Amino acid sequence: MGKTNVDMICDVAELSSLFEKSSSLDDFLQSTVSIVAWHMKAAVCSIYIYDDASRLLTLRATQGLSTDAIGSVQLRIGEGIAGLALKELRSICAGCASNTPSFKPIEGIGEEDYEAFLAVPIRRQLTRVGVLVVQDSKADYFDSADEKALRAIASQLASVVENADLLMALHRSEAAIEPMTAPDVKVIKGRPASGGVAKGTASFMFSGRDGTFQVPESAPSDLTLADFNHALETSKQQLKDLQREADKDLSDVAQLIFNAHLLILADEEFAGAIRRKIESGSSPAGALVDVVNHYIKIFSASPNPRLQEKEHDMKDLGHRLLENLIGSGRAPGDYSGQIILADSLLPSDVLKLATEKAEGFVVQGGMTSHIAIICRSLQKPMVMVDPQQFVMFRESSELLIDGSQGTVYIQPSEEVLKEYKEHQQATAEIEAAASVKEKTFTADGTRIHLFANINLLSDLKLAKQFRAEGVGLYRSEFPFIIRNAFPSEEEQYPVYCRIVEAMKGREVTFRTLDIGGDKMLAYQSEIEEANPFLGLRGIRFLLRNKDIFVEQLCAMLRAGVGGNTRIMFPLISSVDEFLEARDIVKECMKYMDERGVAYNRDTKLGVMIELPSAVTLVEDLAHEVDFMSIGTNDLIQYTLAVDRTNETVSKLYLSHHPAILRAIERVASVATNHHVDISICGDIVRDSKMIPFLLGAGITKFSAAPRQMPNIQAAVEAISIEKAVYTARQMLAFSQIAEVEAFLKNS
Repeated sequence: MGKTNVDMICDVAELSSLFEKSSSLDDFLQSTVSIVAWHMKAAVCSIYIYDDASRLLTLRATQGLSTDAIGSVQLRIGEGIAGLALKELRSICAGCASNTPSFKPIEGIGEEDYEAFLAVPIRRQLTRVGVLVVQDSKADYFDSADEKALRAIASQLASVVENADLLMALHRSEAAIEPMTAPDVKVIKGRPASGGVAKGTASFMFSGRDGTFQVPESAPSDLTLADFNHALETSKQQLKDLQREADKDLSDVAQLIFNAHLLILADEEFAGAIRRKIESGSSPAGALVDVVNHYIKIFSASPNPRLQEKEHDMKDLGHRLLENLIGSGRAPGDYSGQIILADSLLPSDVLKLATEKAEGFVVQGGMTSHIAIICRSLQKPMVMVDPQQFVMFRESSELLIDGSQGTVYIQPSEEVLKEYKEHQQATAEIEAAASVKEKTFTADGTRIHLFANINLLSDLKLAKQFRAEGVGLYRSEFPFIIRNAFPSEEEQYPVYCRIVEAMKGREVTFRTLDIGGDKMLAYQSEIEEANPFLGLRGIRFLLRNKDIFVEQLCAMLRAGVGGNTRIMFPLISSVDEFLEARDIVKECMKYMDERGVAYNRDTKLGVMIELPSAVTLVEDLAHEVDFMSIGTNDLIQYTLAVDRTNETVSKLYLSHHPAILRAIERVASVATNHHVDISICGDIVRDSKMIPFLLGAGITKFSAAPRQMPNIQAAVEAISIEKAVYTARQMLAFSQIAEVEAFLKNS
């Protein structure tokens, strides 16, 4: 190609000398791209630097593209060829970039004429530093020798860039460092938890980041005891109104969510302590703040987790009383137009704030799956951020959050707001146009059944909208997770009845209580487990706590009268566990027969296959059960020994792993041979590229979130069973992950 030997620019000394002559890191990077472009005879050379806090790549230097692009062009990790190279920490050489699926054209920077594209990650071991890119107008311009040379350059760049950043940080003044925590930080890249877009002002969930209250400067000096009594009664009425609204819209999980607040207000010791301070000469606002802080201190210091959680209620209630006392003009408990920022959230907190019209959530730290599921069912966006990112937020700053991408914009520009408004309109139009036919068939006419996963009763509307054929999975744990104690049979019964009634004779599968792992009950904390995912969860918990199990089974059996109901047991690891659970169901039936209680005598009993041991014993289980459902999320987690909530190993959580494919095929094959009803649920169903395999493996019944149904139906209709079987056989023959991935990429 006429390019000169590039070994000379791989020398550390040359790069070091470039840095010594540079006045800044950007100056050094600009010199580097110029010399690399010249030696490689490349039309374009660019360097992107990665910011771990925002998880964004920013163009910091370029030779050949528009200089206006420097600092303004940003890519998410995994976005475009450069973003993908950094995400996967591998070189990517595209002979014709525009034909590459990962290519992301960026208008206005002058790269439309350059087809050859070579991107090499700049890294220090597994630490991502940036990406070095060369481009040229001639297709297939770069070869393996160029890739090798560029990798060598990138390895030297990593060290220099890293050391330069450290050196320059030492010389920065405090004022120069301040923007890292100031409100003008534009974008924070967190982790997606619940999809959707929300705009609003930042509102920290509780007053006082240190956990205490202070008397607001705006508090009038002429407040009286009568003003406090009025604030107390106003607060009571507001909470009663909110509770009525919550009961109407979220009757399954929102019962008594404001009960703790009302109990505290009704407690004479609490209100009496404030009154006595006022009568002794304290200002009403001061007396309120003192007593609330006293309770906060007591709750936070308690060794009892249930009392510790009352600290949240106390802070929230203190907010309401203060707002009503000082008459700030803001409607207490009205979070419309606000994005909630919290260092932690309970399920009940999410429900309260959603009831109070919060637009969305930004939460510090890790995430438990049930919090995310509740937000999704409530259609409230949520983004998780790290502690070092959380400190960048300021009260009342304008935020735009994208829960699908895990992105938070601080003080978003008009351009960003316009872009997201257009995106929301397009999404709304697509959803409005999305129609699901009542019956689903493959391209050659094989009948396929689509059922809905239900988390909250509010999901039933979506199930009806997207024409679900029934409920394939009702996660019964949410009414348990929200409450402060186990709901009784009589509390559970109307919830289950609502589901059966809504389905009007269509099949409904209740999954019994599945807690443990990342779904914990705040009031069930007697047992400390080092590894809760391998501990007392699912059916193990129920068999250990037979009284709780019996109440739930009786409620489910009773609710099934006149319906088509099934009961499924989670986390079954042996035939023995299923038989023991089935015997308890028979005991419940006998108990109700003796008392003349009506129930569904034809209730079918089944298991969720989600453990390797259940896969191994599937033939034995098939002789005993009425139906089986493959729970792929936990099946992947337990088969591959990968905690799906652990970001450090998330790349190993693969639904297309050969072991997972073979496990699914084995279960489906055994179920078919024994004429046992088989279905599948989990995130694997959302992946349209996996639908052909699932169909070919013998799965004809899918259970998914209602909004996913149009995509699933489209994927099913696009393939014949004959082609699906052929696809499945090919995929099952692979022993390596890379082989499966290559096949899926080209299919």
